[in-house]
Amino acid sequence: MATTQRWSDLSTGRKVGTVVGAVVQLALAATAWTDLARRTADEVNGPKPVWAAVILVNYVGPIAYFLFGRRRHG
Repeated sequence: MATTQRWSDLSTGRKVGTVVGAVVQLALAATAWTDLARRTADEVNGPKPVWAAVILVNYVGPIAYFLFGRRRHG
């Protein structure tokens, strides 16, 4: 059975790692949503509402959007 740890029980390194990970995740998601909002439907592979939901998936969603969701011209 896994034990639950409180924030105060974590080492400083784990606290810093958790905060850095959260900041990176939020920055990726915010950047992806901003990019999605600024693009027309023709510039996105698939429906924009679906990509907006996919971006919610930690790390994988925003990265998937940047790799597969945007159409490349040229």
